[in-house]
Order: sequence, then C-alpha cells, then structure tokens
Amino acid sequence: MGQIPVLGFIATFLTVAHAHAQSNSFYSAANNSTARARVVIVQDPEATDAFQPREPRVRAMVDRGLTTLTGKAKVAEAWLSLLSTNDTIGIKVFSEPGPNSGTRPAVVAAVIQELLDAGVPPTQIIIWDKHQTDLRLAGYFDLAKRFGVGVGGSAEYGYDGKVFYDTPLLGSLVWGDYEFGKKEDGTGRKSFVSRLITNRMTKIVNITPLMNHNQAGVFGNLFSLATGSVDNFARFESDATRLASAVPEIYALPALGDHVVLNITDALICQYEGEERSLLHYSAILNQLRFSRDPVALDVLSLKELDRQRQLAKAPVVKFDPDLYSNASLLELGVSDPKKIDTIDVP
Repeated sequence: MGQIPVLGFIATFLTVAHAHAQSNSFYSAANNSTARARVVIVQDPEATDAFQPREPRVRAMVDRGLTTLTGKAKVAEAWLSLLSTNDTIGIKVFSEPGPNSGTRPAVVAAVIQELLDAGVPPTQIIIWDKHQTDLRLAGYFDLAKRFGVGVGGSAEYGYDGKVFYDTPLLGSLVWGDYEFGKKEDGTGRKSFVSRLITNRMTKIVNITPLMNHNQAGVFGNLFSLATGSVDNFARFESDATRLASAVPEIYALPALGDHVVLNITDALICQYEGEERSLLHYSAILNQLRFSRDPVALDVLSLKELDRQRQLAKAPVVKFDPDLYSNASLLELGVSDPKKIDTIDVP
C-alpha cells in the first residue's frame, strides 16, 4: 500500500509528540522506549585542506567508520552485511548547496569505490537527488562518469501513481508533479514517490551534510530523503507544524525508510547559517564523518552540534520546530533522546 493516513494511532503519536515539544522536552519523546542508537564518529584532523576534502583520507575515514559500525574486519564484509551484490543501491545526496556545503563528492566517491570493491556492479549504483541541475552543478555527473555509475534526478524521472503520501492538506501543483493539470476531487492532497526509487532501487545509502535549516533545524537524513523523494512537497514548507508531521511520515513510507541501510552525516564542515546557500564564512571545520543505521540519532546530534557552533561564533539563535524529531521517534524511525545515543569515537 502506498498511502500513509494521518488518522488513528499516527495522529495520536503526533499529538503526544507535540505535547513533548511544548514542554521543551522533545529529546525525551521516546523515554518510554528501551531502544538505543549507535553512532560512530570518525575524525581526522587532516581530512580537509582549505575547506577542500582530501580524498585518500576521506576514504580511510569511511573504511574505519563502516568496519566499526558493523563489527566486520574487512570493508567489503561490512558492506555485504548491509546489502548484496544483487541490489541496486541509490546513494542519496543533498546537492543544492553545491560541492562545498552540500554532500561533498569526495565522501560519495569513497562510498562508491568501496561498493565496487565489494563486488557491486557499477550499473547497480545510482547517485541521486531531486533535481539533475543541482547534481550537475555539484559535480555528480562528472563523478558518475569517473566511476561508470548512474546519476539521476527523482523529479525528472517521474512519479509512481501507486506509491504516495496522503494528507488532507491541498497543494498548488506545478509542472512535473504527478497530478498537475488534473481536476478530479482530492487532486493535490497526495505526494507521489519518484519512480527512480520505486522502480530502480532496492537499497538506499543516505549521505547528508551538517548544514542548518531554519525550520527543520538541519538538512539531515530525515529531511533530505523525504523532500528529495516526492512531488507536491511545497505545501508543507510554509508551516513548521505541517513540516514536522510530513517529513517523518514520508520517510516512514515502506518504499523509502524500509530500504535505507546506512546513514552518513558528512560533518567535514559544519555550516551553521545560510540554509541551502554555500556560506563557508558561517562554517566550522570539524573533519568528521558520522555513521549510523539510525537517521534520527544522527540528526539530533547534528542539531546539538549546530547549536554549539552558533554559540562559539556568537551567531543568532535559530529556533526550529522540534516536533519533527520527536514525531520521528514516536513513529519508531529512530532515537531522539541523546541519553539513549551511544557514540563511538574513532581517531
């Protein structure tokens, strides 16, 4: 089934999550759960030079992160514990800010090389984001050509009429949306998942930058996958409450969240102001990569890091709606309580 209703137990979950957020305790929304998250943080002080990643050092960081997270001795074994050589793997990037502030091509290059070394054919690897233009400007078409892998925009590929997110909120459809030009009752209340995902991919590796978003808090694993996968999303972006409900519910679609095998936060550079614009003067070099099966835990740690960097820079406080992460936790997408996130630091 493609539809996720905003009724019944989900509506109850979201009401509870909102109450937690109103009491400024969104991090503890999942306190009644015994689940814990595991995050591996790999750091190399020499990973970048003048804001530019050093590919060999980044590759070594990915090696250490994957083997530590999976407990496997060899990198190929680590990947094959998450996926198989028969899978078609979509590497989700966030490319709109470009190669310096978005997901950095050096990190993606390391992942691709490891997948190839593990025996995954290049024709079964796809670098993707919502729009081909962003991917091209960020250097991903060149990267795909270098390795012989695929690259594509989910919007340009078209949308699957059978797999969608449904909510009563109507959107103003634009050209390219699945229902654009249709006049039937209920038109505009569905967001359809791209056929690039439903027809091509069996596994997803989500790689997102440590970069602020004024409403969601961070362009993180939840936000990046949800916004990049469906059409008719603008209807949620003008209202923080709508966004906080839609992002985790879209991520929870079986065609999306069920296929994510790994989340990586590209924390080589932390941009704490500017949203999708590349503003390196509002950035701090961390030289870190963070790995987890839990997208919520990674995003929560990113929120805390962004706050810390703004305080160090004496930058304005960014107030975002924290319901998004407590909602995600209540939908059992991951852990939002920092006390239940186990971090492993790897030099």
